[in-house]
Amino acid sequence: MTLSLNDRARELADRLADEADALRVAVSALDGGTRVVDCGSAVPGGLEAGRRFAEITMGGLGSVAFTPVALEGRWFPGLTVVTDHPALACLGAQYAGWQIKRDDYFAMASGPGRALIRAEDLYDDLDVDERASAAVLCLETRDAPPPELAADVAERAGVKPGDLTLLFAPTASLAGGVQVAARIVETALHKLHEIDFDVRRVVSGYGSCPLPPVAKNDGEGIGRTNDAVLYGGRVELTVDAPDDELEAIVERVPSSASDDHGEPFGKVLEAADWDFYKIDPLLFSPAEIRLVSVDSGRSFEAGSVALDVIERSFRG
Repeated sequence: MTLSLNDRARELADRLADEADALRVAVSALDGGTRVVDCGSAVPGGLEAGRRFAEITMGGLGSVAFTPVALEGRWFPGLTVVTDHPALACLGAQYAGWQIKRDDYFAMASGPGRALIRAEDLYDDLDVDERASAAVLCLETRDAPPPELAADVAERAGVKPGDLTLLFAPTASLAGGVQVAARIVETALHKLHEIDFDVRRVVSGYGSCPLPPVAKNDGEGIGRTNDAVLYGGRVELTVDAPDDELEAIVERVPSSASDDHGEPFGKVLEAADWDFYKIDPLLFSPAEIRLVSVDSGRSFEAGSVALDVIERSFRG
């Protein structure tokens, strides 16, 4: 694949930075020249900042739009995500698969900069040969990245610090809530990868997800944003695969396939001592999934939304 995720993302980041005041984000430069964009920590940010943040995480190969979402007759603000490059946009770029730890700094990193660094094994299963003159990384954190971290990231990505852009937003912010909900298609792709399905065979992806209310703190925000996906998210994937293969895997894809399904994510995480790695990885997927075969045009569905869990989570 010759599309440059980072070059596309940099163009989107340039537009966001150009409209910083209108979008209520803050742009600054670290020692060394790395551009940092605060989308919701020391500044208000907002829904539109979060929408653009999400499209940047996808390397410009997916679109995010706001739309109302109906769950069992209840109305929620929500969004839709569409991509015709599911594996590349969602796993090659958007997946928050890199934990950054340096001294006292911690962040979950997503975005196309990961494709240059290749810090995760999943790149061995994707057709990604990323080449770019700049790198863009998106961080889920409340703290601005320090210059030393930026220098290390730039070196690993093979670019100069001045050619690196770091966007960040905490989970408990408007932008943070949007960018996590916008992972709805990504979670379906990641689940397929977890069950050893070749995600390069997924032709297109369409997903919808309710937007969670802003939480009072990041811990509560992690719970609400995950609940939006696990119990309210719906995804349709068009797949280059025969009917019997899709029928055999579809029940394994939604979040209900996990033994940890059924309680608000905050409670699940608390029971796991706040260690994500103690939680069944098969939980992280949409509530409902539909797989459509391009061979036959037939659809195979599994899962269901859980309005009661959404309401418990969103009420606080």
